Amino acid sequence: MHSAFEQVAHRPWPCPERRWTWRQSWRDLLFAHWPLPAEQLHPLVHPDLTVQEFEGTSWVGVVPFHMRGVMRRPFPDLPWISAFPELNLRLYVEAQGRPGVWFLSLDAGNALAVWAARRFFHLPYFHARMSITGLPEKASYRSFRLSRPRGIEFKVEYEPVSPPYLASSGSLEHWLTERYCLYTQSPAGELICAEVHHPPWPLQRAAAVIERNDLLEPFGLAVSGPPPLLHFSRRLDVVVWSPCPVAA
Repeated sequence: MHSAFEQVAHRPWPCPERRWTWRQSWRDLLFAHWPLPAEQLHPLVHPDLTVQEFEGTSWVGVVPFHMRGVMRRPFPDLPWISAFPELNLRLYVEAQGRPGVWFLSLDAGNALAVWAARRFFHLPYFHARMSITGLPEKASYRSFRLSRPRGIEFKVEYEPVSPPYLASSGSLEHWLTERYCLYTQSPAGELICAEVHHPPWPLQRAAAVIERNDLLEPFGLAVSGPPPLLHFSRRLDVVVWSPCPVAA
């Protein structure tokens, strides 16, 4: 049994009965969050989705991290394929009462991973030149997009500043992080959902200095000042199911 299944009671709904298809491990991850009005975000998601709000506002998240152990079941890890940096721009949505994540963009430092994610999950992945240095103390993270729209950059330095803890149920940090599916759309425009499972997030409070952030510009969004919410997580092991259509 995969280590992700050592804890399941925290899930808001049961795991799918069918077999999971992909595994991965998310390492040295930063959650950087800014509030944005939901009305700015509605045009950016599938029409069958609702942009969620927490106490009157929605949020946008920028998430740099390092992927390891990425592989389709049952194959072993492969050098130069199973580990690479990734950078996500995400919104918080729901369909039929199930909260999940909608990705505006995902940058990855591996061209094959970009192809596979676009092919099998229909996610808006882009190939980028990326690096992470300075670990395990302080991450210095750099990304420069090579796919069109080329030249989108993100630069940040971040580090954990507290011991690990679990977010309290009902808190904003729990609402932002404890999500067990992602939504995207098929080439035909159909809303589809891929379920994920992992233990509860081991969060740490974080400090970060963002030197450059172009990620929101292609979507006509803008945030001002440093992110009011910053969290770090050292490692989370994850399994992913293949996407399925969301029933109308």
